[in-house]
Amino acid sequence: MTTPTERAESALWGLAIGDALGMPTQLMSRSEVERRFGTITTFEPAAADHPIAAGLPAGSITDDTEQAILLARHLLAHGGHVDAAAFARELVAWEDDMRARGSLDLLGPSTKAAVAAILAGTPVEDAGRFGTTNGAAMRVTPVGLSTPSADVPGLVDRVVEASKVTHNTGVALAGASAVAAAVSAGIDGASLAEAFGVAIEAARLGAIRGRWVAAADVSRRIEWAIGLADPADAYGSVRTLYELIGTSLATQESVPAAFGLLATHPDDPWTACLAAASLGGDSDTIAAMAGAIGGACMGTAAFPADAIDTVRRVNRLDLETLARDLLALR
Repeated sequence: MTTPTERAESALWGLAIGDALGMPTQLMSRSEVERRFGTITTFEPAAADHPIAAGLPAGSITDDTEQAILLARHLLAHGGHVDAAAFARELVAWEDDMRARGSLDLLGPSTKAAVAAILAGTPVEDAGRFGTTNGAAMRVTPVGLSTPSADVPGLVDRVVEASKVTHNTGVALAGASAVAAAVSAGIDGASLAEAFGVAIEAARLGAIRGRWVAAADVSRRIEWAIGLADPADAYGSVRTLYELIGTSLATQESVPAAFGLLATHPDDPWTACLAAASLGGDSDTIAAMAGAIGGACMGTAAFPADAIDTVRRVNRLDLETLARDLLALR
């Protein structure tokens, strides 16, 4: 059995690996992915005409991993908590740095609007009231590393604290709570099935936090996505998830899709991430969430060593130190 440290490291590497696998297929339809790549079986470079990632080499991460690292460093600097105004300023500085590097993968719509509102003087509780997309869920993995899963309401409190600056709506908080709880449970030794149960409980609690918006219930859709999965018919399951659950930036689509893909490949997070990258839509975020949860539950066996080496080399990442430091906050 792997140690909590190994599972924490694997969660962060899983997030980055999934992100890099989905980088070249994000914003494409499933049919376009099949036409250009067939089925994703390894890291691929982005096409020259990609609207966001044009020219990025194979193995490159995107804003999903970048923002997760930003949140991780903020948590470490603030004793596991989030200073909303300071985090808003850090997000702006991050986007300025990305733009200076020539990247088009900048702040998402919910995050951008909320950060601008905070910097203009809007109270934090109001700034994120329209944030319904999956930006909170995509970057929340460090909260799962730094917070134990035994106290699910307490974990949801930490998710809300980290997310409300940009995504203070029930649907977004439900999605972020599900991802953080599944990661945290995995680090505490839960199996994938057990982590699913904790995630569903956390999603139910997250849904009643923040501002209400009209949206499907994330916890029920996670249950539905898991129920649609058939490991004996992976191709059919992936097609069903694409058609019924959806792969857009909407939290109630992308978060359940990640859980459904893990349920389709319950013993192989690497293959789950490959399937997510082959989906199209918000493929990098779906793969990143699946990779983080699968890595937390499986530990060192979750991903090929050469996949970690590729993402480490291409992006010059040291996620082991970050994982150990976050784990010390638990």
